Amino acid sequence: MVADLPQYGFNIMDSESLKKLLLEVKSGQISIDTAVDHFKGMPFDDIGFAKIDNHRNVRCGFPEAIFCQGKTVDQIVEIIARMVKRKGRVLATRATQETFDAVQKICPDARYNKLARTITIKTEDSQKDNNSIILIVAAGTSDIPVAEEAKETAEIMDNQVETIYDVGVAGIHRLLSYRSALITANVIIVVAGMEGALASVVGGLADCPIIAVPTSVGYGASFGGVAALLSMLNSCAAGVSVVNIDNGFGAGCAASLINRKQT
Repeated sequence: MVADLPQYGFNIMDSESLKKLLLEVKSGQISIDTAVDHFKGMPFDDIGFAKIDNHRNVRCGFPEAIFCQGKTVDQIVEIIARMVKRKGRVLATRATQETFDAVQKICPDARYNKLARTITIKTEDSQKDNNSIILIVAAGTSDIPVAEEAKETAEIMDNQVETIYDVGVAGIHRLLSYRSALITANVIIVVAGMEGALASVVGGLADCPIIAVPTSVGYGASFGGVAALLSMLNSCAAGVSVVNIDNGFGAGCAASLINRKQT
């Protein structure tokens, strides 16, 4: 029996406590697995206006993401600079072109998806976790920005992603022509505004988990996506889960976790 891991300080890992931890692993006083469990709780970088969680990927299976809306360009640049030093992956959502231009000055490899409004950076090579497909289906062309946010999120988490766009229920034959893709996907993200009916249709055709994303696309009675949200929540198709309005990021995270657990 190995001893329980002693408390070396949850938030701050100094060199002495690190040495002590490694020596106890070496001597067999604690197991490697127990040490890994301890590392999952730390560290974070406290830079005053933000506390950057450097180990979210270890604990949760996806990296810390930066929600850019409401942050200044300087704040975002400093957060990204710190994260890049740690090596790994960076995802920034709701980013403007101005923000990307500033980020690219410190990280030339940064990539901007204008539709998704995301900045992605990979500072190390990574391999896809598996060959299972996350399929993203968007009802209309106006829904593509939210779908692209989901795509960027799932891809930076090392998933294979395929997309089918502009196949809403107003022309159901368009969707049905992709039946083989629907039945071979491991997880499907359905993005739709207006009345949000596409999620129920896909849920009635596929045998995998469906993550529905209502969008704010639509005329006045859509209430900025509330109509689609309520339709998806009231879906008669079993196995449909729903994230918040325009939350492509949340859908991408959920799909990634499902995809990982199923394989």
